[in-house]
Amino acid sequence: MLSGGGCASIYTAGMYQSVDLDFIIQGPGTQKQLDQAMASIGFLRRQTQYFHSDSRYYVEFPPGPLGIGADYRIEPVEVRSRGRKLLMLSPTDSCRDRLAGFFHWNDRQGLEVAVRIAARRPVDIGKIRVWSEQENALPRFGIFLEELKRYRRRSRRQGRNTGRRRRAGGVSRRLR
Repeated sequence: MLSGGGCASIYTAGMYQSVDLDFIIQGPGTQKQLDQAMASIGFLRRQTQYFHSDSRYYVEFPPGPLGIGADYRIEPVEVRSRGRKLLMLSPTDSCRDRLAGFFHWNDRQGLEVAVRIAARRPVDIGKIRVWSEQENALPRFGIFLEELKRYRRRSRRQGRNTGRRRRAGGVSRRLR
């Protein structure tokens, strides 16, 4: 399952760029099997990272289980592209993943990326609030909400698409 910065890159439509793709393996397997599978598509392992001469990205497989803060009940979403299936974090979970860095390590870039995800994709603010409370981070959740409002106001003034579209009558609707 794709997690981390790769999901953030997708959900911000490239406004955030990650140089690695983090996959959490959701089943049994050995390091030898993983090495063989990656080698079969041209990736070679150096320590914990896999590199391919034709790719600017490297791939990592952090140990599971997948968790966001103290929450380990993560439900992936399925995305299909070119006839292939990819499991990845939902926009809400990707936003929470980036916020975890801000909540626990004061990662301001994590806050900025979470804001951009929430501005461009439908996220469940209620779920993020409940999770923030469980992480003892409600004051930082408040900062996130303020930054999100500020970003949306600034984007509207500058005429940027934040992932919303206006319908007749001025009612806004999220794009999926």
